[in-house]
Amino acid sequence: MKVAVLDINGKDTGRQAELSKDVFAIEPNNHAVYLDVKQYLANQRQGTHKAKERAEISGSTRKIKKQKGTGTARAGSIKSGVFKGGGRMFGPRPRNYGIKLNKNLKRLARKSALSIKANDKSIVVLEDFNFDTPKTKNFTAVLKALDIQDKKSLFVLGASNNNVYLSSRNFKGSEVVTASELNTYKILNANKVVLLEGALEGIETNLSK
Repeated sequence: MKVAVLDINGKDTGRQAELSKDVFAIEPNNHAVYLDVKQYLANQRQGTHKAKERAEISGSTRKIKKQKGTGTARAGSIKSGVFKGGGRMFGPRPRNYGIKLNKNLKRLARKSALSIKANDKSIVVLEDFNFDTPKTKNFTAVLKALDIQDKKSLFVLGASNNNVYLSSRNFKGSEVVTASELNTYKILNANKVVLLEGALEGIETNLSK
């Protein structure tokens, strides 16, 4: 599967990149994609929610009224959840929402996501580039040249590049990651996936194991 390689001005360089059929042209497994996205979103939850229960409320421990003869339900503590200011019954407690998936399923999910994007012609291959200094306007120029300034985009680098990363931080719709940080959610969340030439080998190596 061959794709034209563009430069940062959006022009065709005359070269083509070979995308592995085993990574970019498989039959997508929708259930694997669902599970991987579910895991990613679950792992984003902090799970630090907590409500005080009756044992944690400050208050008198005396019996607030006699057991019988009042015509109402018996009540032994002002800290009960049925009274104003009492502890919450069955309230949230801190917990870990994370789920586990095996590596083969996660690889399948990422290959499926890349194959979906490739089939939709939403993958762009860009020659490697760098900025001398981190400037937002430099990254803006690249987005405009590729005509994706108004779209969600994901730039995948072969290795960490601080200047490119810092230049992109002001754009909520654009994200810069390395090939090793690529995940299913980020691939599907982007309208355009921009792969730098230097990232292709790392992606195919990681997902072909």
